[in-house]
Amino acid sequence: MDPLVLLPCEEEEAPPPPAAGVQMGAYWGPVRAVGESGGAGETMLLWALGQPASQRHNAFVRQSSHSLTLDACGRRLSLLQSPSSMATPGVTGAVVWDSAIVLAKFIEHSVDSSLLLLRGARAVELGAGCGLAGCVAALLGAHVLLTDLPDRLKLLRKNVDLNVLACRGSARVADLVWGDEPDPDLLNPPLDFVLGSDVIYSEEAVDDLLLTLNHLSAPQTTIILAAELRNDVVLECFLDAAMADFQVGCIEQEQWHPDFRTSRVALFILLKKPPLASSQPDLL
Repeated sequence: MDPLVLLPCEEEEAPPPPAAGVQMGAYWGPVRAVGESGGAGETMLLWALGQPASQRHNAFVRQSSHSLTLDACGRRLSLLQSPSSMATPGVTGAVVWDSAIVLAKFIEHSVDSSLLLLRGARAVELGAGCGLAGCVAALLGAHVLLTDLPDRLKLLRKNVDLNVLACRGSARVADLVWGDEPDPDLLNPPLDFVLGSDVIYSEEAVDDLLLTLNHLSAPQTTIILAAELRNDVVLECFLDAAMADFQVGCIEQEQWHPDFRTSRVALFILLKKPPLASSQPDLL
């Protein structure tokens, strides 16, 4: 396993504040706060207005193919996939999902729009799967540790080696089991970003996911998650549990890359609450 070493963040000038909306963490675009209505209100809003079930499934990917290409960061990325692995129960990270495309292109679009600075930032991608979001973050200048379960790393490492070349950032691969204590070296200095796509997929995994997010987060850590809207119960469970320790916001589609928008995906930002605020209502 590669050592859990990420380079320190390089300082850059902060971007201008957003023109409207709430600003959360290191993202300077407008964010809609998930407020007092909690997980139930948010899922009702997403399902009632977006009608995700009526939208095309896998609009941006071809999961039957052994590779997927995507233009990003001024180059053509090629992600290896293993469609046959999807027959194994519990294995979902062997192919690219729409949420990974949306997250990767959102990151690129936000950097291009000066709403996000990644150069020199320290980042971790959780449940990286094929590694698209982490690779894009590295190409945009971040020092990224892409993580997944130990038996999922072979394909992930191949994609990192294939796509993260001649760039200002860097990418490493390591196993990380949700719920386990992370290596202390990973958190010193604290992370700037935690990224994840399609990590909110089962009620059974919510507690371990949130425990890992808590382990990885410092006050300045910005968490950006792209969720596939398959099951409103699972998302409601996650949001309600997350709001105990995190401020939660939703990034509306108007802020996404204009060519990669779908109502089957939602983008969330999470910020760790100060210790005294963990049991208090959000003040966003």
